[in-house]
Amino acid sequence: MTDVHSKAVRSYNMSQIKGKNTKPELIVRSFLHQNGFRFRLHCKDLPGKPDIVLKKYKTVVLVHGCFWHGHKGCKYFVVPKTRQQWWLDKINRNKVKDAESYKELIDQNWKIITIWECELKKGKIEITLVKLLNQLSGQAFTFSLTSSTTGASPYLRIASTIWAATALTTGTATEFPNCL
Repeated sequence: MTDVHSKAVRSYNMSQIKGKNTKPELIVRSFLHQNGFRFRLHCKDLPGKPDIVLKKYKTVVLVHGCFWHGHKGCKYFVVPKTRQQWWLDKINRNKVKDAESYKELIDQNWKIITIWECELKKGKIEITLVKLLNQLSGQAFTFSLTSSTTGASPYLRIASTIWAATALTTGTATEFPNCL
């Protein structure tokens, strides 16, 4: 199958894809900062140059794009119809690099939190961010899900998010309480 774009257009499109400061990464960074966490970005002295490094918590947060890191079973990971083998090789190389980086980080006693791009989409973002805070728990913190990350009716959204995250982590409650 031939490409729908000329070589020049395809080259330009590919050159515009960022590896750092992506929208999902900015969402997580903004949320962490709003909730009092301070961090370093893309530390060159750690394996794989993690997206977010919380040195105080000995934790790295990796924000993975579903396509580039081959998120299995995700609707955003679709192998292009042209040059399929080349794309599969590239994505598999990324997976191998990820696995090597994970191993080295674990060997250095770092805790690893991976957030996938699809987990930051509408309808999942609140639960994902609350789960992130739960994974960083054990430390005193407060959190806010403000309009910059979630939008309208923050009180109901926060209450339902906390309820949903609690239900997910404890395996309790089957439906949202009507008291709100």
